[in-house]
Amino acid sequence: MRVEGAVTSLTCRGQDDQFFIGTNKCQMYRSAYATFKEELVAVCHTEAVNDIVFPEGHSDLFVTCSTNDIRVWYTPERLERLRVTVPNVTCHAVEVTRDGMVIISAWNDGKIRAFVPATGEPMYEINNAHNLGVTAIAATSDCKQIISGGGDGQVRIWNIGEKTQKLREVLKEHRGAVSCIKINKNDKEGVTASLDGTCVIWDLVRYVRKQMILDNTLFKCVCYHPGEYQIITSGTDRKIVYWEVLDGSAIREVQGSLSSSINGMDITSDGASFVTGECVVGAGERRSY
Repeated sequence: MRVEGAVTSLTCRGQDDQFFIGTNKCQMYRSAYATFKEELVAVCHTEAVNDIVFPEGHSDLFVTCSTNDIRVWYTPERLERLRVTVPNVTCHAVEVTRDGMVIISAWNDGKIRAFVPATGEPMYEINNAHNLGVTAIAATSDCKQIISGGGDGQVRIWNIGEKTQKLREVLKEHRGAVSCIKINKNDKEGVTASLDGTCVIWDLVRYVRKQMILDNTLFKCVCYHPGEYQIITSGTDRKIVYWEVLDGSAIREVQGSLSSSINGMDITSDGASFVTGECVVGAGERRSY
């Protein structure tokens, strides 16, 4: 019998003729005494999950990223369907293009990597996309442009052709790492959140700043309200704040956590509910509103 990683635990299943095996690669196997053949039962990332995304209009599959790999999961069976491994680097963010044909990813070695969702085969790499690593990424709905954010605070826009990837524009407003990027439905506007305490709303036609939001926090996440007249932000101050897109004014705020930074957020398509994820020492916590 051969399993992935070093065996860290063994246990018998009551009176049955089965036993379970756990490994240091976060794999759990099941085997029968008679056959002594391993069957993979459960698997997960070995490090923190940095991002999670569902393809547009599909709930059966989702993609996660972490240190060394990207994984595609099948929701109904709660099983891993695909693993893309890139050793010794960390994937900070992942996105599936609107047509579902490409997984684009942001890595701490400064590269943007694209993969085929069905097979995990590499499609292209953009080298030296950002000097201090790529920390956030998004794609336009026509799949012809990628917007990336880096640890250097820069926002870069890339034109993606059939066989080419060219830098189109560099936007410089942030002074800290870009933590999140969202694009509106018509691809004419986007918003970036940064650890420097700013969120910038961008005109993606003229490539200029439309509004800047300042707050006493490290912004970790941002999303558009489905109506796209408001954005919602959160971060280390544990507050969830609604802002007007038109003038950048704060509308209302909700206390999202009593003790921990809010690291992720998303909103339902009708805007009736949103969900946040926070970091708690020894555990992860999710809240819905």
